[in-house]
Amino acid sequence: MSDTEDKQSAEDFERANEKSKKRKAARDKMLSNKVNEKGLIIVHTGKGKGKSTAAFGLATRAVGNGMKIGVVQFVKGKWETGEKYVLEKFPDQVEMYALGEGFTWDTQDRERDIAAAEKAWAKSKEMIDACRGDNPKYDMIVLDELNITLRYDHLVLEEVIDFLENKPEDLHVVITGRNAKEEMIEIADLVTEMTLVKHPFRDQNIKAQRGIEF
Repeated sequence: MSDTEDKQSAEDFERANEKSKKRKAARDKMLSNKVNEKGLIIVHTGKGKGKSTAAFGLATRAVGNGMKIGVVQFVKGKWETGEKYVLEKFPDQVEMYALGEGFTWDTQDRERDIAAAEKAWAKSKEMIDACRGDNPKYDMIVLDELNITLRYDHLVLEEVIDFLENKPEDLHVVITGRNAKEEMIEIADLVTEMTLVKHPFRDQNIKAQRGIEF
C-alpha cells in the first residue's frame, strides 16, 4: 500500500471514529432524558409469525431478572408447547393458565368460545387485581391471544379496555394476537406489528414443526 493510500485509510478511520463519537453523544443525550419507569401495556399483533414467541421471550427475560410472571392463554389451551415446559421449570416465578379451547374453526361453537373467553378474562382480571397494593403478586402478565377473542366479539371490548387502562401502575401487561383493535392500540405503550413476508406453511406446504411453532 502506498503512502497516499495509507494516509487516505487513516483519514477514513478518523472520520468513522468521529461519526461514532457524535452518535454516542446524541444517544447519551437522549438517554439522559429517559428517567421515568412504569408498567407498560405491550401489544404484539399483525399477520406475521412471532407474536406469542416474542411475548414468551419477554417472559423468559423477566424470569432471568428475578421477576414474577403470570400467563393466561385465551386460545391455545390444548397445545403442548416448548415455552410451557420451559416456564414450568420456574414454579416460584411463573403461573400459567391455559384456558382456551382452540380456534373458532376447531370448536365451531360460538357459545362455547364465549364461555371459554369469559373464563380466561375472569382469571386475567383476578391476576391483575392481585398486583394492586404494596405486595404485587406479579411483575408481568401475558394475555396470549386476547386480541383473537376481541376480534370475534367473545368479550365486551369496552370492558376490557377500561380494565386495562386502570391496571396497577407498575405492572407490565403483554397482549398478543393478530387484528388488534384500534382501541387496544390506542391505550398501549408499545405496539409491534409482525409483517408476513414468507411462511413455509403457506408457501411450501410445510406443517407446524416442534421447536418452531410449538
